[in-house]
Amino acid sequence: MSLTRHTAKHLREVFFSGNWTSTNLRDQTADVTWRQATTKVEGFNTIAALFYHMTYYVSAILPVLEGGKLDAHDKYSWELPPIESEEDWQNMRAAAFDKVEQLAARIEALPDETMWQDFQDAKYGDYYRNLHGLIEHTHYHLGQIAILKKMVSGSSAD
Repeated sequence: MSLTRHTAKHLREVFFSGNWTSTNLRDQTADVTWRQATTKVEGFNTIAALFYHMTYYVSAILPVLEGGKLDAHDKYSWELPPIESEEDWQNMRAAAFDKVEQLAARIEALPDETMWQDFQDAKYGDYYRNLHGLIEHTHYHLGQIAILKKMVSGSSAD
């Protein structure tokens, strides 16, 4: 399997299923209601804020793979739109997962050599660093979501 296809596979796995941690963002958030997603626990971010933060970077990287410019700012990655209903929450999830699939398809289409090229600018590192960083970042926050989900549902069961 090529490096780019393998990278796309790993991206899909953390978002949709099949990774070795046996969890993924879609399944972790599938039964989370909009009220649970927006519930503040102690001083932690909400599930919705973490979800938005994680998928913000998918939306930032996708245009680069479509030939556009990188236009991402960390400060905006926490500025999620208001979620005031179940419909808002589900629409946010659906739109994000659609973008993940678009990104995975774009990654698969890249020649392997692209992975070692600068990602827009040398200061950002290469494609490999950015794409694998996105996957690692998602795993990191996925663990937080799993814990917060237990806290907002009042459950300590696995």
